[in-house]
Amino acid sequence: MHTLTRDDIEQAARCVYQVMPATAQYAWPLLAERLGCTVWVKHENHTPTGAFKVRGGITFMRWLKQAHPNVRGIVSATRGNHGQSVALAAAAAGLRALIVVPLGNSVEKNNAMRGFGGEVVEFGRDFDEAREEAARLAQTQGLYLVPPFHFELVKGVATYALELFTAAPVLHTVYVPIGCGSGICAVIAARDALGLDTQVVGVVSTEAAAAKLSFESGSLCETASANTFADGLAVRKPIPEAFERYLAGAARIVSVDDAEIAEAMRVYYTDTHNLAEGAGAAALAALMQERGAMAGKKVGVILSGGNVDRTVYAKVIG
Repeated sequence: MHTLTRDDIEQAARCVYQVMPATAQYAWPLLAERLGCTVWVKHENHTPTGAFKVRGGITFMRWLKQAHPNVRGIVSATRGNHGQSVALAAAAAGLRALIVVPLGNSVEKNNAMRGFGGEVVEFGRDFDEAREEAARLAQTQGLYLVPPFHFELVKGVATYALELFTAAPVLHTVYVPIGCGSGICAVIAARDALGLDTQVVGVVSTEAAAAKLSFESGSLCETASANTFADGLAVRKPIPEAFERYLAGAARIVSVDDAEIAEAMRVYYTDTHNLAEGAGAAALAALMQERGAMAGKKVGVILSGGNVDRTVYAKVIG
């Protein structure tokens, strides 16, 4: 996977902006008061699918149509946000989209994927088993398997980092949640393309800490389970290409538990009246954990998505 240049990311942005506008980033005063530092929130909860992934979906489908002009459809595995992204982007590109989710997946996310034109299949006990089924369906149904991590996805996602760094160019640290890794790799790529010194800190769940364990040992580690309500973080094993990138480019990886994530969801609501899903609130949870070290600094947090089921959110807010 080659290095992204500023020109690569600006080209991707022009492609993304044909489908959606740039999202906002705000330095919220009540968060600053609460945490003792300037907190820039990147609002990826305000995209057409309610999460950052749509950007990569748009650039990926454009690349796919050029690289494989005879492709009829795609298949991919997801817990929800990636699936909504590829469903929307595939529909816009005139392609069939088959999305594999684990059994018992979020009903609201499944409905959203169908709403964007995707066909949803439930299979397996978790994301990793759904991924294996997606690979099988690609073979049997002649569909293109969209991976959870790919250069074109990172290029699209890097457009949010370009927006953030352009609006708030002197950030000391940016906290980014890690699922399959396109988010953190995109932030690292944009930082490097712009020649900035910003520290990039990854955030995982204590219940799905494979990326942190791998980062700290320097080699790929897998966990037996990934039982967190923050489904965007619920990954048992890192994607090797993504791991290589954040091993080289991240400052550290912080883990937050479900209680810390829930508290950050409440803080987002109280201080900014924004809806954050579990993974979306993880970056703020990590900043809250490290507030002492960040005192007086300018910090960015990625609110990566707001797609949380009503029943889950009601419980958290209550």
